[in-house]
Formats: sequence, structure tokens, C-alpha cells
Amino acid sequence: RIIATKGEAGFQAKTLAPGLYWSMWPWQYGVELAPFTVIPHGKVGLILSKDGAEIPTGNILGRKVECDNFQDAEAFLANGGQKGRQTSIITAGTYRINTFSFDISIIDMTSIRENMVGIVTTLDGLPVSAGQIAGKTVEGHNNFQDFDNFLQQGGNRGLQPQIILAGSYNINKWAVQIEEILMTKIPIGHVGVVISFIGEDGADVTGESFKHGNIVSKGYRGVWMEALGPGKYPINTYTMNVELVPTTNLVLNWANARSESHNLDQNLSTITVRSRDGFPFNLDVAQIIHVPANEAPKVIGRFGSMNNLVSQVLEPTIGNYFRNSAQDSDVISFLTTRKERQESAREHIRQVLEEYNVMAVDTLIGDIVPPEALMRTLTNRKIAEEEEKTYETQKLAQEKRQGMEKETAIADMQK
Repeated sequence: RIIATKGEAGFQAKTLAPGLYWSMWPWQYGVELAPFTVIPHGKVGLILSKDGAEIPTGNILGRKVECDNFQDAEAFLANGGQKGRQTSIITAGTYRINTFSFDISIIDMTSIRENMVGIVTTLDGLPVSAGQIAGKTVEGHNNFQDFDNFLQQGGNRGLQPQIILAGSYNINKWAVQIEEILMTKIPIGHVGVVISFIGEDGADVTGESFKHGNIVSKGYRGVWMEALGPGKYPINTYTMNVELVPTTNLVLNWANARSESHNLDQNLSTITVRSRDGFPFNLDVAQIIHVPANEAPKVIGRFGSMNNLVSQVLEPTIGNYFRNSAQDSDVISFLTTRKERQESAREHIRQVLEEYNVMAVDTLIGDIVPPEALMRTLTNRKIAEEEEKTYETQKLAQEKRQGMEKETAIADMQK
């Protein structure tokens, strides 16, 4: 001990309040005047005890004991107070604290701004359970402002599932670290499918018909069956991920020069096919799809993201359909039967996407670009055909003119 509690020589735990003391003989006591400890508004005081019992192995902070906000150093030591950094803090106010027993560090209160959430990591407590990445949910600690209660309730050290919202908090930064992140925003026309990384394994709620991963109830680990509608949500993005799924009609373009604002088709390009007569040619295709809000969790449970849906299903399905369709026809027939092929493609793709809980609204064939050499030949042929028609027309006109002249001459002779 470095602080005397029973009248021993040395620094005394007990302090003297303002007043007159006649029995403090100068040859027996040395008295040092010190100002009161003042914690300004908007600040908190962190306490470091210079004396006390050893902190047990595994703990990094001394636990709370009754000591009148550290103003009674004698009671602190008598009640088993531990040396080192303390879990308890002192809030704004004036305190008569023995600065030979305690060091006070004054810091700002923890503030979370509007439209932000605070992600919490605690530095003391029980280890996180095996198989989990965050501690269990603990109640009664008043947004981590009562850290001793958090510890008494069995709180874990490390990442916490609970978050704190906008406001100011008296938090011990030696015990709790706060990271500010933006709230999760789900725009109009979307739903947010929640993927939880923490919690117990839940039972699948989709039934026997869905065999592509478990969709679980809210609160369990996995993909939640209940999607979030448009709005802002205080989501802990370290323990949960929210995958946005558009619920409006989506247009996906297989075209080199065009991409929609959602960027799901940014890696799609014009489809190159080969006809039955061996000519390669390009065609642009637009596919309109719709993901119902109640089917969005199944889509994410199966594919993980909308980008994966496009790359793993839509891209190969549509590309292969038109390549196979082109091989059954020559280029000219493909051009002249465009409407029929578009209707056939719409029906085929609709049946395929139904298996993936996605609605195919429409399939549209855009520009078809035949080979240049073939187009030149067709153009020359068409020009020749038109010239032949012109020649025939001119010939008939000439014959009619000659007949007219002949009839006129005969009429003149008969006069």
C-alpha cells in the first residue's frame, strides 16, 4: 500500500474539507492544499487508482466499489477497490477527490450524430462464446453507460450486437469503444434482405419446396424471411448485412452501348450468334424482370446477391437461348421471323425464371446486325431486282408509246 488508512506515516487516504483544524501540528502532519476536481459540462472523468488490490487475471479494469464517487479513498480501499483503470466514471460536477490516490483524466462525452449509429466494442468482460463473432445481448446497462451492470449481467468483451443511436452518452472509453457509421438506407422500390451473422441456428421456414439454403425467422443466424421495406434502419453492419433487392421492373440490356443506372447489366454485352448457314451476327436483347418483395429472401438465399442472379442465371440462359435459336435458321429467316422468335424467347425465359422465384415480364430483341458482306450482297441483289422492275416498267411504257403512235398513224391514213 502507498496510501495510509489507519494513521500510518505517509500519504493519508482521508482528506480535509475546507475549515480550521487546530490539532494538525506542523511537526506531525504536512498538509498540501489542492483544488477540487471539476468535471465541466459535456465531459466525463476517467479514474486511475494508484492503490488498491490487484486486478484479477483476465480483467483489464478495476470493478466498482462503494466510495462516494471516489471522494472516500478510505472506503475505496476498505471495500476492495482495485488499483489501475476503473470501470466507474464521474460525470459533470465538482468533487473532493484525493489526487494522491486517484488520477483523473477528463475527456469529451461520447456523441453520436443524427443519421448515424454507434457500433460498440467492449474491452472487458467474458470471452465471446465459441462459434459466435459478437457477444450476447445484455440488458440494463443504459446504453453501456453502466459498464459495471453490463459485467454483472455476464456481458462479453468484443463486438456487441447492440448499437447506440444519436445522442450524447457518459461512456468510459477505457471500457467501450464506439465507431460511428451511417444508418442503413433502403430506397423506394427496394426491399432489404437481412443476413445475420450472429445468433442461434434457426429452423427453415420455407418448407420442403425450397432446397437452396435455410430462410430463418427474425433474430436467428442466416437469411431472415422478413425483409425490410423502404426507410432508414439502425443496423449493425458488423453483425448483419442488408442486401438490396429492387422490387420494381428491372431492365437488363445485352448491348455494348447501353447500361441501366442499377449497373446490374454493366458486365453484359451484345450477343454474338452463328446462323445455320455459318454467318456470325450480333443482336441486342433487353430482358425485363421483376422480383416480388415476398420472394426476395429466397432469391438472396439461393444466389447471395442480385449480381449473382444476373451472372449465374440470366446471362447464360438468355445467351444460350439465342445462340441455339440462331443455329436453327439462316440469317435472312432470323431477320424475317423476329416477332415469332421474340415471343418464343419470352415464353422460354419465363418458364426458366419461375424456378428461381423471379418473374420474366418481357423479352425484347433490339438491333440485329447481320454480317457486312452478307448485307452488301443482299443490298446488291435488291438493287438489281429494283432495276429489273424499272427496266420492265420502261419497256412496257415504250411498247405502249409505240402502240399509240401506230394507232395514230393508221387513223391519219384513213382520213
